[in-house]
Amino acid sequence: MPSKDSFKSKSTLTAAGKTYTYYSLEAAAKNGGLGDVSRLPAALKVLLENMLRFEDGLTVNEDDIRAFGEWADKGGQNPREIAYRPARVLMQDFTGVPAVVDLAAMRDGIKALGGSAKKINPLVPVDLVIDHSVMIDEFGTPRAFQANVDLEYERNMERYTFLKWGQKAFNNFRVVPPGTGICHQVNLEYLAQTIWSAPNEAGELVAYPDTLVGTDSHTTMVNGLAVLGWGVGGIEAEAAMLGQPVSMLIPEVVGFKVTGAMTEGVTATDLVLKVVQMLRKHGVVNKFVEFYGPGLDNMPLADRATIANMAPEYGATCGFFPIDDETIRYLRQTGRDEDRIALVEAYAKQNGFWRGADYAPVYTSTLHLDLGDVVPAISGPKRPQDHVALDAAAQVFGEYIHGLRKPAKAPELQKSEMTEEGGAPAPASIPGDEMGPGRGRVDGQDYILNDGSVVIASITSCTNTSNPYVLIGAGLVARKARALGLTRKPWVKTSLAPGSQVVSEYLNAAGLQEDLDALGFNLVGYGCTTCIGNSGPLAPEISKSINENDLVAVSVLSGNRNFEGRISPDVRANYLASPPLVVAYAIAGDMNIDITKDAIGTSKDGKPVYLKDIWPTTKEIADMVHATVTRQMFMSKYADVFKGDEKWQGVQTTDAETYDWPVSSTYIQNPPYFRGMSAEKGDIHPIKGARVLALLGDMITTDHISPAGSFKANSPAGKYLTERQVPVKDFNSYGSRRGNHEIMMRGTFANIRIKNEMLDGVEGGYTLGPDGEQTSIYDAAMAWIDKGVPLVIIGGIEYGAGSSRDWAAKGTNLLGVKAVIAESFERIHRSNLVGMGVIPFEFIGEGRKSLDLKGTETFDIEGLGNDIRPLSTVPCKITYADGTVKTIQIKCRIDTEIEVDYVKHGGVLHYVLRDLVRAS
Repeated sequence: MPSKDSFKSKSTLTAAGKTYTYYSLEAAAKNGGLGDVSRLPAALKVLLENMLRFEDGLTVNEDDIRAFGEWADKGGQNPREIAYRPARVLMQDFTGVPAVVDLAAMRDGIKALGGSAKKINPLVPVDLVIDHSVMIDEFGTPRAFQANVDLEYERNMERYTFLKWGQKAFNNFRVVPPGTGICHQVNLEYLAQTIWSAPNEAGELVAYPDTLVGTDSHTTMVNGLAVLGWGVGGIEAEAAMLGQPVSMLIPEVVGFKVTGAMTEGVTATDLVLKVVQMLRKHGVVNKFVEFYGPGLDNMPLADRATIANMAPEYGATCGFFPIDDETIRYLRQTGRDEDRIALVEAYAKQNGFWRGADYAPVYTSTLHLDLGDVVPAISGPKRPQDHVALDAAAQVFGEYIHGLRKPAKAPELQKSEMTEEGGAPAPASIPGDEMGPGRGRVDGQDYILNDGSVVIASITSCTNTSNPYVLIGAGLVARKARALGLTRKPWVKTSLAPGSQVVSEYLNAAGLQEDLDALGFNLVGYGCTTCIGNSGPLAPEISKSINENDLVAVSVLSGNRNFEGRISPDVRANYLASPPLVVAYAIAGDMNIDITKDAIGTSKDGKPVYLKDIWPTTKEIADMVHATVTRQMFMSKYADVFKGDEKWQGVQTTDAETYDWPVSSTYIQNPPYFRGMSAEKGDIHPIKGARVLALLGDMITTDHISPAGSFKANSPAGKYLTERQVPVKDFNSYGSRRGNHEIMMRGTFANIRIKNEMLDGVEGGYTLGPDGEQTSIYDAAMAWIDKGVPLVIIGGIEYGAGSSRDWAAKGTNLLGVKAVIAESFERIHRSNLVGMGVIPFEFIGEGRKSLDLKGTETFDIEGLGNDIRPLSTVPCKITYADGTVKTIQIKCRIDTEIEVDYVKHGGVLHYVLRDLVRAS
């Protein structure tokens, strides 16, 4: 539908000899009395342009547009609900497979309601990048890459067959095959255009900002290229694909001023870990962050993308960088068409999106960082925001171990752990031959593991593998270490999983891959590996030693997530670090070493080697990047990006418009969401007699809730597969089986580190069943469902933090949970719960502790009639096990009118499906 253009903003511009129509913010301000919109941050200008272009009088009206004109005058805030339409959708295969499963199920559903299956198609372009399925089974050998690819296809052929069917069956849907790269890096280096162009109904070529939503929270990485994008749940992404606007409030925008330049030896990873710490402390949940200031003139786009990538870790919706000269340079270097580059520059300058020397918009609040204050650092052992200066890392780790070992098995060891007065606790495990808590022998090996042994060192994840400066830096560390005769410690599992094939091109061109290989950092695959739990198994004897001796083993990875239980079931302490530091820690092999001043190894001449001996200078790195990273590399590697290798080309599928669900498949199953669905929506009813399925603490992440990583034979998911004669070696991961709801609902709330406060000190996915006995959360949920009893989840602060995992909401729904009552929610998960018809509530003034909740209570939530308003306060009656009754007020976190409608329909997909049937 063409815009009403009430503000007469439609204009034209010329770039590279072509004429484009565009929606001018200056014209809208002048003709419509919007005020000085030049004061808006560039990120908000993107939203304003979207409103002007999609003004239809229904979903977008004049008042929505005027709200942007008032934003700066109201101190950088005006939280009006708007309907935002991103230009495209990006998916990775873990979250993409269930989205395509849902689309396929919707085709069946619409046929059952008398509609046409062909009505179910993405209405905006969708790119799905298969990047989350490769696992590191083999490492440290020249054949590691091919061996892991072969296993990937063997394990995932059912999923790949299904995705190839989707590629044929659906319009506007492209698949980037396995072995190409990580979705965010492919997006940054190839898919994103910064300014998009497309013909409208009148045949005019319209230019507009490139925008997207993605089914992975790190979609934000492309904000570094001035492309507004963020992660949404798979459910919300499916709605966007099907033409539904993203309902959101006009956000506050935190300005992050950058000045100065980084000092010698400091990397982009050190910078981003500092930014995460600062923004977490400031509080930016549900807010945009925009970076500005003269320091950006010294910041290459690769570093900007590294910072933008970790917006989920600092809690913001996005971390945006405006268009400037560096944007143009990067577009040219990565092989974008010259006409596109000319359009980006012309549009940005003509429509007020350009960051010049005088760029100084109004922000809701601001922070400031002098880049010269950034020091080398890591983050861990459990959260990305746990910033630790590198020179304090060993001491802080020692304190962490001391806290864990305090109720020690050997009291005399506790005494010896303490240093002199005024000192810090020392690690429980000092190298030597004596055994005791925190130490363990390894079968068949001549080394001993201890608390702090680094057993995984992985260069992985979109955060850093898109950045040639830190990857070249890692290669130079390997080169210098190799020249001195150093290598990794034998207990360290090393891996290199680049974000795109271009990385291999420039590492090979620089001769650095050979050096990395010599230290065990052979190519293991192009995908998101260790960071999502696809680290693969440790050597059996190492795993055995860790578990039998209850060791706190360590992983060091160049990723963005280090939550408990995420990286490996054998590893409890996980540290985020720059790729060069990953290599250094592989050589050191122990977190107890102060890597800034202790020797990390011995040279072939028998001399101690220190980190400073192998650390490259900033100039060495920059010179090699400029000499080896070329435009031609990007153009060559992305020339035929959708074709895939011979294996992908050999995947056979059908041309049917609906999917023929294989009954015996353990990977792909038709979900139950649309079975027996009526043609009309239902009502919202009070929740009566609900019981608690789990009583959870603060910072329960979607990693705790959503199935991820490996699982064991005695788990509910393992039993399901065993009953179907699937051997343990073929279990694969939860992520690879996201297309089978039977597996995923059994793995919801099954994380090995989750702690249900209904149980005393028990870790893992357990709760109390109707009989009062401990059982798995899945089995308890099924037992309550059989009794017809609704369920609630009780949570603490920032419930649902972490990745945009749709199954955290889908699984919650399928377990019979009608409501989640928490002290606060993170943005994506709250939206996902609503999208699945589960109602989120927030405690007001009280919480699970002040209410003395034990999980044995019964909950009655009133005030949920059809006239419920967004953000209403409703009464909740709590009946305790002893019969005591207390009624409290809780806030209903159905935030917008459209979300009220979603819940009435039973979820957003039901809403869309009924809408399409009516339109048939």
